[in-house]
Amino acid sequence: MSSKLSPTEMPETQAVAAGPLAAYRQRVADGQLAADPEQQRAAARLDQLFEELRTYPAAHAARRGLRGLFGRASRTAARPRGVYLVGDVGRGKSMLMDLFFEVAPVRRKQRIHFHRFMQDAHRRLHAMKRADPSLTDPIPPLAQAISTDAILLCFDEFQVNDITDAMILGRLFDALFERGVVVVATSNTRPEDLFQGRPGSDAFRPFIATIRREMDTVLLDSPRDYRRGGLRGMATWHVPADARAELRLDAAFDQLAEDAVAGPETLTVMGRPFVVPLAAGGVARFDFETLCDRPLGAGDYLALASRYPALVIDGVPRLGPENFDVARRFIVLVDALYEQKVKLVASAADRPDRIFQRGEGAKAFERTASRLEEMQSQAYLDLPHLP
Repeated sequence: MSSKLSPTEMPETQAVAAGPLAAYRQRVADGQLAADPEQQRAAARLDQLFEELRTYPAAHAARRGLRGLFGRASRTAARPRGVYLVGDVGRGKSMLMDLFFEVAPVRRKQRIHFHRFMQDAHRRLHAMKRADPSLTDPIPPLAQAISTDAILLCFDEFQVNDITDAMILGRLFDALFERGVVVVATSNTRPEDLFQGRPGSDAFRPFIATIRREMDTVLLDSPRDYRRGGLRGMATWHVPADARAELRLDAAFDQLAEDAVAGPETLTVMGRPFVVPLAAGGVARFDFETLCDRPLGAGDYLALASRYPALVIDGVPRLGPENFDVARRFIVLVDALYEQKVKLVASAADRPDRIFQRGEGAKAFERTASRLEEMQSQAYLDLPHLP
């Protein structure tokens, strides 16, 4: 999800608009939101940033004369500290980002999913090197180009799973902060836990220090998971996989997407692209063949399970020895979804314990069938996603 306003598109009234805290309180008063002290505390911190941005010169500069203005701004006006909003799935992080981004008094601002931002950064770095083979360090010109387009960057679902991302993040963000960029991010992971336990994590620690130095971490520890309500009472396994089941999967996807714009997304898995044909917010959708009838592996499924709290699959067929390679991939997929507590909604030819009944491999599928049954339970649906 990405949104951008140019200087000419920003309403003149925005400079005096009410801040996100007032917007939050109004929604509570109107009955659109239930009062939540943790959400109100986070809204108050975003409101502080809103006020600081109103007097931050770089936030109101047009693109013309940017270089000189940034030089003056960096010397005469302190850049406001950003906000890193962290909490489990369903605590209201995206809702609070909506309130903040809508009224942020900034001429040049961009809201984008963090993975999409990094994919674009890699693409631009590659293009710069190809256009100028003598360019030894493309990070500064990339940071300059990004800061020219947006002095406020708002990232949805900040998460680092790829070593290629980890390798450039520290220098890129240092360069962005030097150019006056203010960053707001939502995440399921505390800064100190980003990319930990992975090869190369020690080299990533300076970036964590940068985040903690330049941004305030706000923990959204609401006792209620507002997104789980969308799954309560929802049927998640639809038999048979007919037109009626497809309509139910359409409805489930729309409900889980929570009004986010749907479209294809691309994950990066070990430096190669993994295309998700349809995704919106925290839910992705595949047909079974696209997901299990081509050479994908555990790394692909883990990336999918880490990125999306919910997955919709159309048309799980009956499986057997004749297509055990497909069945094996499905087993690996279900294991990844189960371990990350992804919520699965699917249409299928039969119930889980009848998908693979007899022949070589049937015994191996018993655990998968058991997990698929458990994943339909309310106890499982109430578990938080593990990104």
